[in-house]
This record gives sequence, C-alpha cells and structure tokens, in this order.
Amino acid sequence: MAELQDDLHSPPEAGELGDPPLEGPFPHHVHAPGDGDDPDAGLLDRARALLAAHPVADGYSGLPWALRHLPWYDLETGESAVDTDVPRLRQGRVGALFCSLHLPDGLAADRAVAATLEQLDLVRTVIAGHPESLRLARTAGQVIDARNCGRAAVVLGPATAAALDDSLGLLRVLHALGLRVLTLTGTSWAGEAGLTRFGGEVVREMNRLGVLADLSGASEATIRRILATSRAPVLATRSAARSLRPHPANLPDELLTGLGAAKGLCLVPLTAEQTGPSVRDVADHLDHVRALAGPESVGLSGTYDAGVAHPQELGDASRFPYLIAELLRRGWTESDLALLTWGNVQRVLRLADFTARAAQQRRAPSAAKIAELDG
Repeated sequence: MAELQDDLHSPPEAGELGDPPLEGPFPHHVHAPGDGDDPDAGLLDRARALLAAHPVADGYSGLPWALRHLPWYDLETGESAVDTDVPRLRQGRVGALFCSLHLPDGLAADRAVAATLEQLDLVRTVIAGHPESLRLARTAGQVIDARNCGRAAVVLGPATAAALDDSLGLLRVLHALGLRVLTLTGTSWAGEAGLTRFGGEVVREMNRLGVLADLSGASEATIRRILATSRAPVLATRSAARSLRPHPANLPDELLTGLGAAKGLCLVPLTAEQTGPSVRDVADHLDHVRALAGPESVGLSGTYDAGVAHPQELGDASRFPYLIAELLRRGWTESDLALLTWGNVQRVLRLADFTARAAQQRRAPSAAKIAELDG
C-alpha cells in the first residue's frame, strides 16, 4: 500500500476501533443442535462468550444470488433453502455480513451492469423487509451503530469489476448506492499482465470514494500493482494459503507476507475446496496466514450460499463458534481472536473511510476514459 500523503488528520489508533458492547442480540444461551454431545463444551461456551463481545464480520456471503432464485423465502423465522437466515446469524454471532454482488460464470458481459444493479436492489429490499434484524451499513461507524442497535450490519460487496463497464462514472453511481468492495479481476485493465494505466486510475478513484479493492482471483502481477498503488488497505475476500492447498484463488506465501506488510486483510474462506474438509483444516490455514501476514491481517469469510461445499462442522452460518472453539484449543489468545472476528475488518473499513476523506480534499472526481489511458 502506497504511503498516505498530505493527510489532514491522523488515522484512528487500534484502541479506537469501537468494539461492540457485551450486550447484544446474540445471547449466550443460544445453542446449535448437538451441543450436549460436544466433548469440548467448555471451549464452545468460551467461544460463544467471546463472540458475544466481538462478533463475526463475515467477509463474503452469496445470499443475494441464492435468494434471487427462490419464489418465496422467510429469513426472519428460518429458511431451509439457504445457509443463512436471521436465526442462524444469531446462533453464529454474526455482527456484520458482506453481501456479494458477484455474478455467476457464463453470464453475458453485456448483462453485468444490469445484473449487479438487480442484485444490489434485492439486498436493499431484503434489508428493508427485516428492519428489526438487518441494517445497511456504508461506513465503519454505521457497522458499529447497527451492532449497538441489535442488528446485523449488511455491507454491499464485493461486486465484479465488469459491473463498471470501464466507466469511473458507474463506479461512483454504485458507490452512491452503497457499494464498498470491488473485485479487480476479469477485465482488460486488471488481467494477467497486471493493472493498466486505466486500472491504476480505477484504484485511485476507489481510494477517493472509500471502495475497498478485493484481490481474490486476481493475477499475481495485478495484486502486486494494487498493493503498490492503493493508499487504503486492500482485501482478499476469499483467499487461503496456497502452500497448504494449491487452489488458484489461494495466495502464495510471498503475497501473504506482502499483504500483511501493506496492512491489508486476508479473509480465509470456509470452503472444503480451498481450505479442506474439516474445521481443523480451516484452522491450519488461519494459523498459517496469521504467522505470515500477522494477527492484524487475517479474517473470516463464511462463503455461505455461494454454491460451494463447506468443511465438516461448518455447514452454515450458525457454526462460527465451532471454529473459534478449535482456535481456542490451539492456544489463540482472546485478543487475537477479537481481531480475527471483528477488529481487523473494523480497522480496514475505518482506514478506508479516513483515506477517502483525505483524498477528497486533494482531488476531484476522475474524468479519465479507458480509451485515453489505454489506447
């Protein structure tokens, strides 16, 4: 991440991240089925108690696309057709949910803008239909406010870069509608060869707006260029350790180290394909990322309702306490776990907000065109 220049104010300190209060909508007495048979009930109780104070900020949910294909659903009382609903968010102690606006493979390119807007509209409709449980959040402060009011904060993104249709104006429109994360891959300006001149201008405009760059699925050349260009922290919303599991979306050790040095955030997905078939496999990836990138650069992506298989014990959004119990068993401190579940996402959102405020004082909205910069 390039250094901030001409900062108007100092960024928030780690102690100003606004951890939520112990009280909240996720009471300790909520237990998932089968708890009485768990031989490590004490660890599970500790995990639930910790998550009551520092809930999960889930970095990737495929719920919007999953709901799009249901004729009817009831998220408030429970919905068996999906992995995520209000009761399971409460059982899983999820305090913030990043709702993906990604599109399925094979969708025609000329439908990307309209389909992304339709997804965004659906999420906003779902939030409006569940005012006692969900709240749209655009900033780090609004995430905290939602939590303090007993709601799960819903953050819009990541969206696919194809939704911009090579237009910075469309980026600003999507941001005005609430977009906070954009995946920089699959376009002519963010491909195997890295960022083009226009791609660099997209990153700078994202910094000015407060839209976070998502590295998941990007080429190594693109990732390195984003890290060098962005003045705000970046995310990898669905990346684990390639040295443990050679999935193409996982990051090699060198890039995990670089992401940590840039104060970015690797959100490890709870998927069998990327992290392995058991909760212990997921914990192995979290151990590895923490060792290389540091405890301030690792987080969680449930990746529920994204059409992928999940490890044993982690089948839906209610199961986060089981993962935290495994990490407690491995000796993770409560301070590191608080960063993993909540603090790191809050830090990244706050720094992105701060960077945007500073950048808006230095530069006007970019009028750059891809034809002018890339020829």
